[in-house]
Amino acid sequence: MIVKNITTMSGILLMGFSDNHELQILHALLLLVTYLLGSAGNFIIITITTLDPQLQSPMYYFLKHLSLLDLSSLSVTVPQYVDSSLTRNGYISYGQCMMQVFSFIVLAWNELAILTVMSYDCYVAICLPLHYEVIMDPRKCTWAVTAVWLSGSISGTLYTASTLSIRFCGDKIIHQFFCDVPQLLKLSCSKDHLVIIGMIDFLSVIAFACFIGIIISYVHIFSTVLRMPSAESRSKVFSTCLPHLFVFSLFLSSGACAYLNPTSDSPTALEFLFSVFYAVIPPTLNPLIYSLRNETIKSVVRKLLFSTKFTG
Repeated sequence: MIVKNITTMSGILLMGFSDNHELQILHALLLLVTYLLGSAGNFIIITITTLDPQLQSPMYYFLKHLSLLDLSSLSVTVPQYVDSSLTRNGYISYGQCMMQVFSFIVLAWNELAILTVMSYDCYVAICLPLHYEVIMDPRKCTWAVTAVWLSGSISGTLYTASTLSIRFCGDKIIHQFFCDVPQLLKLSCSKDHLVIIGMIDFLSVIAFACFIGIIISYVHIFSTVLRMPSAESRSKVFSTCLPHLFVFSLFLSSGACAYLNPTSDSPTALEFLFSVFYAVIPPTLNPLIYSLRNETIKSVVRKLLFSTKFTG
């Protein structure tokens, strides 16, 4: 009766990954732990790259914005689901749902764009070190980040506008932990969703172009690294780049599978895994990838934790 009363309203009911309340609580607690770990890691990176003079190079400037995106992305999706699972009230208004769609698309697109910029920065640093200061001067870095945020805002606006064209019929129940477009398409009772599918295809082409750009950058990076005489230098670059490529590939491939594949009428475990892989895992792992292998960041964190005065 509760579900029926809620779904007859203008909002949407987020059921999570299971109708079983005990499983919902378990999923919510696991996501909460992941959220706290990811948020702490990203917050630490944002703090130290803002305050410490050692971390003011373009690489750390881009890393700060990546951490800001990751922290925001986690905050858009996870807290809402944890709260609804613990209070047994998964209702979300239509306006809140559309705002969640807009925020998630903006942040996901910005993340893809900033990772593309970071791969180019890494390429210039390793393959063109003598020209690095000219190519990656502060003004160009500022323009690059501005372009990242602007492109994400435009993509999110177009995406949300096309989502607003969807007309729903039947019970407005989503088996997901946030308002995700593939799940909203299941509720469509008209051909209006063709507009958003066209938008998905268009953005997918641009995302694929970013992916090709990243691959090209890393092909040049690896070819340069393999010619380095020092085994220690080669190991250092590979230990940083390979985990980055893995998480990026996980983010892009799982998102592509969720958004491009036809959606089934009933929830599946695979859809649950895809949503976690592109919405939760990358923003949680990025702080670990960019900090555990970086001696400068580790030394600054130790100074922050064990020094009474945080200075350069």
